[in-house]
Amino acid sequence: MEWMMMPYRRYADFSGRSRRKEYWMFVLLSLIVTMICMMLMLGGGMMSAEETGSEPGLLFWLGAGLLGIFVLGSFIPSIAVQVRRFHDQDRSGWMVLLGFIPYVGGLIVFIFMCLDGTRGPNRFGSDPKNPHNADIFA
Repeated sequence: MEWMMMPYRRYADFSGRSRRKEYWMFVLLSLIVTMICMMLMLGGGMMSAEETGSEPGLLFWLGAGLLGIFVLGSFIPSIAVQVRRFHDQDRSGWMVLLGFIPYVGGLIVFIFMCLDGTRGPNRFGSDPKNPHNADIFA
């Protein structure tokens, strides 16, 4: 749970580096929250057709409201953790803009998010997996 919440603690921190674990745990948390909100919206959200002509019910609006609050609150941390992942690979944070390329941009960013970071310190900071650059066999 600590890895899932770390991007929120570093809310608008676009400097430094982040491990793959931090990024993918944040993505997992986002997926879980989105699925719960969607279940609220779809599962019990529609009133019966006899009552109102199939208008959205209370649970639909509750799920939509919670999802909206979550998306607004997670927008900046999601960009920040993606920038830090690019920094971990010694790439510019501006590579986040690759996601705006139609059709293939999301796939390109996905592949970069799966790649391991550079070992040891780079121009964006120390290695998050080994912050003191200690070698076990040295």
